[in-house]
Amino acid sequence: MLRLALLRYDDEGCRCRLAYEALAYTSLGGTNITENKNQETTSMVNQKSTAIAEIGFTHEDFAALLDKYDYHFSPGDIVPGTVFSIEPRGALIDIGAKTAAYIPIQEMSINRVDSPDEVLQSNETREFFILTDENEDGQLTLSIRRIEYMRAWERVRQLQAEDATVRSGVFATNRGGALVRIEGLRGFIPGSHISTRKPKEDLLGEELPLKFLEVDEERNRLVLSHRRALVERKMNRLEVGEVVIGTVRGIKPYGAFIDIGGVSGLLHISEISHEHIDTPHSVFNVNDELKVMIIDLDAERGRISLSTKQLEPEPGDMIKNRDLVYDKAEEMAAKYREQLFAKEQGITLEPEAEVSEEEVPSATEEETTEVVAEDTPPATEEVTQVAAEDTPPATEEVTQVAAEDTPPATEEETTEVVAAVDGEE
Repeated sequence: MLRLALLRYDDEGCRCRLAYEALAYTSLGGTNITENKNQETTSMVNQKSTAIAEIGFTHEDFAALLDKYDYHFSPGDIVPGTVFSIEPRGALIDIGAKTAAYIPIQEMSINRVDSPDEVLQSNETREFFILTDENEDGQLTLSIRRIEYMRAWERVRQLQAEDATVRSGVFATNRGGALVRIEGLRGFIPGSHISTRKPKEDLLGEELPLKFLEVDEERNRLVLSHRRALVERKMNRLEVGEVVIGTVRGIKPYGAFIDIGGVSGLLHISEISHEHIDTPHSVFNVNDELKVMIIDLDAERGRISLSTKQLEPEPGDMIKNRDLVYDKAEEMAAKYREQLFAKEQGITLEPEAEVSEEEVPSATEEETTEVVAEDTPPATEEVTQVAAEDTPPATEEVTQVAAEDTPPATEEETTEVVAAVDGEE
């Protein structure tokens, strides 16, 4: 028995890999085929014809053996292949099928390709994605672009999971935003997530830091945010409870957008003042400069929430006396941070009791009582002895002694003591 493997080109010029078994058939009068090294052959074609003639091998027999050794390929498979012919708009690839597979130029890369030799080289072996099933000629269509897409999506999913910041240049803009490329995939930046004062058209060619908002391979959606990347970078230097100076960049019915160092924060209408406000336009104008306090930093959503209400010494001061709010901003912010810390620690802070004018004398009376208890007897005795001779000097002396201790209270008490002594006499 002799096994032969032949390579030939069919009428269409496609290379086929042929495998078959050649057997010696005595019923056909054939004899065993042996290799004679000393035999000279005139050509490869004559040798193949002689072999087929001697074996008595028909085309039907050959096709049956070919099917026996055929491999089965399905769309979606990734298989190794070797480039053996490069054409102007594609290439023929040997993947072990009956007919050479074909890869069109548009399937050679995730990026734009003008010529096949930019991607493939003759006799190069690499992986190919089977894009379609066999056509009527038994030829498969391959793709490299699909493999690159699969790996690109896997990479961006990993970057999103790591919450990584990526950088990419803007290659196009449209009415809704700007377009960039991430790992070869086309990403979209919505206009609301572009944090720059430039017109979108001026962003062409500019490299931007970006964060992932949506990565959806099934829907073929890759959405990114420039604003979130800037906010995160800015957030690393900001703290809740910090007072910052900002500029009003936009006013909406629900609040005002404040620019603080290149990023935008929202001063919601409910955080402007303790008093009711119909519209932010009644309080602010665009380009107004004001002090605000940061009350929330949402890095995941790229949002900064601001407040002036928390800086009001008295409810409504933001409307009635804005300068007072700004003057006491740091003091009020310190109280806010103290309350925030206590809340985190589960501590309940007692409100500070205000000291009234009525309570101050009470404390002084207590002190005066002690002083009078020590000083009154000698003073009384002295007054009693001296009063017979000269009452007025005694009164002056007592007043002088009391003045050395607690002037306001002692003067009143001394008068009462002297009056009592005079009354007794």
